[in-house]
Amino acid sequence: MTKTPDSWTRIDDSMVESAIRRGANRRDLLKMLLAGGVSLTAANFLVGRASAAVSEEPVKGGTLKAAGWSSSTADTLDPAKASLSTDYVRCCAFYNRLTFLDKAGIPKMELAQSVDTEDAKTWTIKLRKGVTFHDGKSLTADDVVFSLKRHLDPAVGSKVAKIAAQMTDIKAVDKSTVAITLATPNADLPTILSMHHFMIVADGTTDFSKGNGTGAFICKSFEPGVRSVGVRNPNYWKGGPHVDSFEFFAITDDNARVNALLSGDIHLAAAINPRSTRLVDGQQGFSLSKSTSGNYTDLNIRLDMEPGSRKDFVDGMKYLVNREQIVKSALRGFGEVGNDQPVSPSSPFHNAALKPKPFDPERAKSLFKKAGVLGQSIPVITSDAASSAVDMAMVVQAAGADIGMKLDVQRVPSDGYWSNYWLKAPIHFGNINPRPTPDILFSLLYASEAPWNESKYKSEKFDKMMIEARGTLAWAKRKELYDQMQVMIAEEAGTIIPAYISNVDAITNKLKGLEPNPLGGMMGYAFAEYVWLAA
Repeated sequence: MTKTPDSWTRIDDSMVESAIRRGANRRDLLKMLLAGGVSLTAANFLVGRASAAVSEEPVKGGTLKAAGWSSSTADTLDPAKASLSTDYVRCCAFYNRLTFLDKAGIPKMELAQSVDTEDAKTWTIKLRKGVTFHDGKSLTADDVVFSLKRHLDPAVGSKVAKIAAQMTDIKAVDKSTVAITLATPNADLPTILSMHHFMIVADGTTDFSKGNGTGAFICKSFEPGVRSVGVRNPNYWKGGPHVDSFEFFAITDDNARVNALLSGDIHLAAAINPRSTRLVDGQQGFSLSKSTSGNYTDLNIRLDMEPGSRKDFVDGMKYLVNREQIVKSALRGFGEVGNDQPVSPSSPFHNAALKPKPFDPERAKSLFKKAGVLGQSIPVITSDAASSAVDMAMVVQAAGADIGMKLDVQRVPSDGYWSNYWLKAPIHFGNINPRPTPDILFSLLYASEAPWNESKYKSEKFDKMMIEARGTLAWAKRKELYDQMQVMIAEEAGTIIPAYISNVDAITNKLKGLEPNPLGGMMGYAFAEYVWLAA
């Protein structure tokens, strides 16, 4: 490639970029530069560089269409009840939180102007001014108090009720100030408030079907289990979003989701199963967006039901899972080997000293014999609803067959899986989205009364340690406690976490601005507000 003189580079980059923004095409640009005495090679170089520069700048307009992987008639626009990525995407589009996590996992202010404390127990939140809901109502402290207190009402059925329970007093000091008192100190409160469930809704809201929030999009239509459509909020306090409208729906079959992308029907196909990524490889105009932020699919064995009530059976299953093979074959290399606890290597609190259980079929066989289950037919429920769960089940089933352990893998439909099988079947698969702190993971999944306690693990010692760690400001001490708790989960709970899955979203190269986020794929499910469509 011919290198252009600095003088030409300085002058013509600006000139070409300006012409592109005015709508000039490549042919017009080349004619203009050639007439100005620039060589053909140099002209092509300048046009290419200027076009790339312009394409990376946000542009307005267009309808963004994206497809998730799971949906049902239980889909909701009530942030407190959100439980799947489909719900999170819509809540992020229609509502805002007090804080949000940037791509480095650092809490930043959103509806809150500041979140302050002196003792990690009593917090003062100052709200931004000039923020309005879609119906024109101004945001006040009463909206925040109402939104947070909803999680404390058993009738609401909040998915984070146990986390919110630490807020013992929530009150409005004035129209733009909220005071929160916690039962015990918790330095993680700003991060907790960034969770999708803590979106702020208008005071007194009972009908959530319209998605009346302060977010970037106004809900035009919402059909649970079908689709949602949002249009740009012209009064959005941040000034965005870039696209005119946003349509989101689910295509449960991975290949069909990718094919919808390749055919131009959608701009983003979320959470592609590793086996389907080959459809995108080598396809011009498309790429994969990869992020590893703590998402995992786990095999759950309920400890309060047979055969999980027999510890030797649970331990045997942990030695029967070939973690390396699951990463290599089931995940096609898109993952990292897990050690049966939920804090991923991306977290500074991850216990790297806790080694994964080795694949040891003979030891597993001995444990199965001891449990009295070898030779019995043991049902294992799996579904495409949990990412890569079917492939994982096949790997474990084959290993069991080699030692005479018959695992009856039953593949059930995605529709209704989360309400009919997850948390209910004696042995089943789950899929957990990333959470920003160990305390949130433990509170949701492993505390004795956790709402998503997948294996019904109960430990008074664990519960006490969780509370102690939550209020510990000294990082080293907190790390020590979390290390011990991760060991307890790996050894005592019935959740087998063979790998931390790399989230892979397939996108058209016209989709710009997509970045990784610790809360999950699709920019922590908030991508609609930040991305744009290049011409």
